Amino acid sequence: MPVAAVEHAHSVTSRELFFDLVFVFAITQVATLLSDDPTFSGIGHGVLVLAALWWAWTAYAWLTNIVDPEEGAVGVLLLVVLIAMFLAALAVPGVFEDEGVLFGCAFLVVCVMHGALSTLAARGHPDLRRAVLRLVPWTLIGATLILVAGFTDGASTWLWLAALAVTYVGGVLSGTTGWHLHPAHLAERHGLVVIIALGEAFISIGIGLKGIDIGAGEVAASILGLLVATAYWLAYFDFFAIRGVRLLEERRGEERVVFARDIYSYAHFPMIVGIVLFAFAMKTIVRHVGDELDSVAAFALCGGSALYLLTYSVIRIRVERRLRVSRGRFLAAVAFLVALPLATRVSALTALAIVTAIWLVLHTYELVWWRQARAESRSMVVSP
Repeated sequence: MPVAAVEHAHSVTSRELFFDLVFVFAITQVATLLSDDPTFSGIGHGVLVLAALWWAWTAYAWLTNIVDPEEGAVGVLLLVVLIAMFLAALAVPGVFEDEGVLFGCAFLVVCVMHGALSTLAARGHPDLRRAVLRLVPWTLIGATLILVAGFTDGASTWLWLAALAVTYVGGVLSGTTGWHLHPAHLAERHGLVVIIALGEAFISIGIGLKGIDIGAGEVAASILGLLVATAYWLAYFDFFAIRGVRLLEERRGEERVVFARDIYSYAHFPMIVGIVLFAFAMKTIVRHVGDELDSVAAFALCGGSALYLLTYSVIRIRVERRLRVSRGRFLAAVAFLVALPLATRVSALTALAIVTAIWLVLHTYELVWWRQARAESRSMVVSP
């Protein structure tokens, strides 16, 4: 089949964006899973499912980074994967009940197709073929364990944990030698998926308001929710998105691949979790603006923001190879955690206002304190 690795970089194509639509639906289904089981156990299950879906998405982001997704054979095979991913997403709300087998079968197909496509793309590149063959067994073992979990009851959660541990740890143990990478494309794909996840916050507000009278409180909650979603977006795209590409381009060979794996494939996952938790919280808040939040919703609201911001400190530690956090974002994350108990004692609207205020203080600080660094980053983008 005419599937081969390409040596030139390319921008994100319409076919890739079309493929990502199924991930949009998958995130919405994870939010539904959380809403159907609004407990800490439900959050745990949601994170497990999101981890599996994220692994599949980031694996294909790496694949389309080195093959031309507009090439006929690749497009046809990606359509097969899209159908399998869609079926897996359909099963997400009942994955720990009676839809586990459907999810497991569909997810296994997604992983098998990734291994097959990657192997085809590696023809003529012995180093890339060896890298693919080192990774594929770990991924298939993880997918198989998820399928087995669908046939079990009490042990299904433990099997999911084992599956994801095998997959993610295997991704590190399989090494990075031989992988090819085009920095700008990979960074762009991950930036777009952050926007996709943020879209779930908009969807959750709309779903939360469905079937209820929209008064002043609901309008205020919607506006505050959109401000927080904007704050998530600004935290990523105002500085990090630009700097991330530069950091990738400054590195070469295996060092670049390791950096991309750590910062994009792994560190972006807790960002996505934080966004989904916030979206889940918004669905509750807009329906019950005058009620106090329970501990689960409060955790999702405050903990989601804290997790999102703490990830940037982890990234900074990884970049600088020393224990140095992003001061403003770290303190804001601490503020979110401190506000968590208070969020259960005030109205949902007040809790959301507190979270919004912390975000606004953070961005005011960054816009003033980091104005020179921001200007330098933008000058690098516009310079030839």
